[in-house]
Amino acid sequence: MDTSRRTVLAAAAATGLMAAATGTAYASGGRQPVRELFGTLADGTKVHRWTLQNGGTRLKVLSYGGIVQSLEIPDRRGRYANVSLGFDDLDAYVSSSPYFGALIGRYGNRIGGGRFTLDGEEYRLSVNDGQNSLHGGAEGFDKRVWDVEPFTDRTGVGLVLRYVSADGEMGYPGTLKVAVTYTLTPRGDWRIDYTATTDRATVVNLTNHTYYNLAGEGAGDILGHELRLAASRYTPADATLIPTGELAGVAGTPFDFRQRKRIGDGIRTAHPQLVLAKGYDHNWVLDKGVTDRPQPVAWLRDPQSGRTMTIATTEPGVQFYSGNFLDGTLAGPSGRTYRQGDGLCLETQHFPDSPNRPAFPSTVLRPGGTYRSTTVHGFSAR
Repeated sequence: MDTSRRTVLAAAAATGLMAAATGTAYASGGRQPVRELFGTLADGTKVHRWTLQNGGTRLKVLSYGGIVQSLEIPDRRGRYANVSLGFDDLDAYVSSSPYFGALIGRYGNRIGGGRFTLDGEEYRLSVNDGQNSLHGGAEGFDKRVWDVEPFTDRTGVGLVLRYVSADGEMGYPGTLKVAVTYTLTPRGDWRIDYTATTDRATVVNLTNHTYYNLAGEGAGDILGHELRLAASRYTPADATLIPTGELAGVAGTPFDFRQRKRIGDGIRTAHPQLVLAKGYDHNWVLDKGVTDRPQPVAWLRDPQSGRTMTIATTEPGVQFYSGNFLDGTLAGPSGRTYRQGDGLCLETQHFPDSPNRPAFPSTVLRPGGTYRSTTVHGFSAR
C-alpha cells in the first residue's frame, strides 16, 4: 500500500469516519461479501445488493444490470464519500437510468445503422439511439438480472456475475456465455475481469458505465477535475456520434489530455466535435493498443478532496463522456439533481462501430475462442 493511501486510512480510522452502515469500522483486510434485498421487479424477480469491503474501499453492486450502486473512497483527510452517480431505489434504475454504474453488452457504445455484416451475413440489431444501436440495444446486459457468486480468496473479495445471452438476443448471433468478476483487492483497487464464449461467430465489446464525481455524488460538476489520458489520437464522430473512421491527432485541440489538465479548460471551446456532442463523448485511441495485461491509461483527480483514480486496462480505447445529457430531471441518493457535467464516464473498450470498420481493432469472437478483458481502478488521496 502506498504512503498516501496508508495515511488516509489511518486518518479515517482515527476520526471514526470509516464506519459502515452496520456501525462497524472498515477493516484493513477483506470481509465476506454481504447480500441484502434491494427490490423486486414487476415480474416478481428479486434483485439483491451485494456489499464488498477491502483495503479501505467499499463497493455496492446490484444483481440487476451488474450495477455499481455505490463506490465509497476516502479523501485526503480520511472522509468517505460515494463517488458514483446512481439511485437508492430499484424503480429508478428500471425506468430512467442513463446506464448509471451498469455492465454494458453485448456491445458497448454505438453500432451505426443498427446493423453489421459478419461472414457475409447481415445482422439487424435493436435500435435505441436514433438509427443506431447503443450499448447492446433496448434490453442490453444493463437490464438483465445476473447470477451472482461471492468469493473471498488471496486476490481479494468479490463477485462473479454470470449471464447467458441467447442466440438472436437484440439481434446478435450466437449464444454468448458471459462471466464478469468484480474484485476489491487488499490495496483497495477495484478490478473488473470480463470473459465470454460463443457457439457461433459474433461481436463482443463489454464495459462498465459508472459515472464518477470524485468530489462526491451530488457535489456539483466535474469541470474542475484534472484528467490525463495516454492517447495521441481519438476517433472523430459524425452527427449521430458514429466514428467517421479517421484516427485524428489530439495535438493542438481540446482533445489533448496527454498532460494533466482541467476538464473545464477546453469543454466550452467551439470545436466542431464538442459542439455536436455537447461536450466530450468520444473514443480516445490509447497509445498502448491492445495488451495482454492492464497498462496505465488514465488519471483523474479532484483537487478539492485530493481523491485520485487511476485506470489500467487491456483495451485499446477509452470513451470519455462528460455527462452532457444529464439535464436535472434525475436525482441521486443525496437528494440533489444531476445536471450537465455532474459526472463523467471513462469506459474502457474497443472502438465504437468496429464491426463496420475493418481498420479498427476487431471485436469478432468465434467458437473455440475466449473474449478476455481486464480493467483496474486504483484509488488514493493527497
